[in-house]
Amino acid sequence: MVRKGKGRGQRAPQTGDEPVRVRVPNPDEGEMFGIIIQMLGYDRVRVRCEDGNIRVGRIPGRMKKRVWMRIGDTVLIVPWDFQEDQKCDVVHRYRGNELDWLQKRGILKMF
Repeated sequence: MVRKGKGRGQRAPQTGDEPVRVRVPNPDEGEMFGIIIQMLGYDRVRVRCEDGNIRVGRIPGRMKKRVWMRIGDTVLIVPWDFQEDQKCDVVHRYRGNELDWLQKRGILKMF
């Protein structure tokens, strides 16, 4: 007997009309865009932020092994309450389709 339909390891066909859910920076919480410019080891990265500062970003444990980050990736960061010009937390990494969506809407301006 041959099974048809969605089984293990098979996906439904993708359509181009699906809505894209993208996390947008919330200025009330201090979130902003950044680009990874250097990997510092363990869970640290150097990030060039939207406001022109270069900060040391910390990748939280929930993202460390699930989301791999490389130099040149666009990320969403939150500066720390103290040392806000020097340190931040990396909250989200944007994928290619999310970056395209943000640029089409004019939300992401290259800095």
